[in-house]
Amino acid sequence: MIDRRTLLKGGAVSAAAATLGLPAYARGGPIRIGYVSPGSGPLSAFSEADDFMVAQFLKAAEAQGLAVEVTVKDSQSNPNRAAEVARELITRDEVNLLLVASTPETTNPVCSIAESEEIPVISSVAPWQPWFIGQQGNPGDPGSWQEFDYAYHFFWGLEDNVGAFLRMWESLETNRKVGALWPNDGDGNAWASDVGLPAAAAAAGFQVTDAGRYQNLSDDFSAQIGAFKREGCEIMTGIPIPPDFTTFWTQARQQGYAPKIVSIAKALLFPESVEALGDLGHNLSCELYWSPAFPYASSLTGESAKELAAAFEDAAGRQWTQPVGFTHALFELAADALKRCDDPTDGDALAETIAATSLDTVVGNVGWGTDNLPDFARKNVAKTPLVGGQWRREDDGRFELVIVENGNAPEIPLGGTLEPIG
Repeated sequence: MIDRRTLLKGGAVSAAAATLGLPAYARGGPIRIGYVSPGSGPLSAFSEADDFMVAQFLKAAEAQGLAVEVTVKDSQSNPNRAAEVARELITRDEVNLLLVASTPETTNPVCSIAESEEIPVISSVAPWQPWFIGQQGNPGDPGSWQEFDYAYHFFWGLEDNVGAFLRMWESLETNRKVGALWPNDGDGNAWASDVGLPAAAAAAGFQVTDAGRYQNLSDDFSAQIGAFKREGCEIMTGIPIPPDFTTFWTQARQQGYAPKIVSIAKALLFPESVEALGDLGHNLSCELYWSPAFPYASSLTGESAKELAAAFEDAAGRQWTQPVGFTHALFELAADALKRCDDPTDGDALAETIAATSLDTVVGNVGWGTDNLPDFARKNVAKTPLVGGQWRREDDGRFELVIVENGNAPEIPLGGTLEPIG
């Protein structure tokens, strides 16, 4: 039986190494996987599904005859700590494969270390632009950008998120003025750049007010609120971390700022973040990259998205959250690569096996080398579906995330249309 407390502490947990039918490489010991995520700190909401998903993976791996060991490390929501634990996993724990999730502050340092040490790594839950461009030696010079040999990432891009937001905004009548709240971090700088929101919004006829970068964990957003009020911004957007949006939105309503539409990336992914706002959370909108309504199933357990969400809720005693699907998919991809690779202890062979992946997962098909990306990112990035969602407060106080926009993925069913904030 797997001890989830050990997982939460970041210890190593092994499936039985003596299972029948193991390939020859595994008979001398398990394949070692290292997993890094923000288990504590302001990004910790992204890791809520970690212990459940690792336990689920180990159970499935044992049933399939894969001898594996998973060591979980907490980045503490700190890029320096993420790099440090990645080095520990490689040099001390001698992992054969790294998995990492959640925001560029966690994924980028881990992937950079893995690439330099020639250890295969699969990464997710960060838009592909800040992931790929952010790791380049000179992010401002596209001519100098290099492909990676060991780092592979799957998620959507800024173009998908921006497109979903713009289509939601088009569905309601506004003055088309948008207030933008950008933090001074990897996500905020990417969203505020030429590959982010401003150019696409201007092309669609929206006028963006950029109130300037701010530091994460700020406690006063009066300057930004004042700028949005002066410009009459009836739409508000941004990509703050969860505690910062709670601070901003509470202060905004106290100071009389009441836009018709609020579409926030990252901070509104989690039900507890919206529940903390009470009535102020009703009709806030966000990107939606996984939910029980998605029409996909796990290659590892056979569960549908709906069944996986229900299993998480039963085990964790709390509402499903979007990272459930992507944490599970990370381990789907790991299991698939280990089964297909002749020798997963050979880093080059395992990296080549990962690169050749085409797998139907609980978040959709994941395969690298497709033609829906720029040439420079095609080898290392695989895109997944993204839609738009809106939080609705139910009579019992519970919030439900309703799919209100599906232009990027029409196979994902709508659950309603965007409503203005009351």
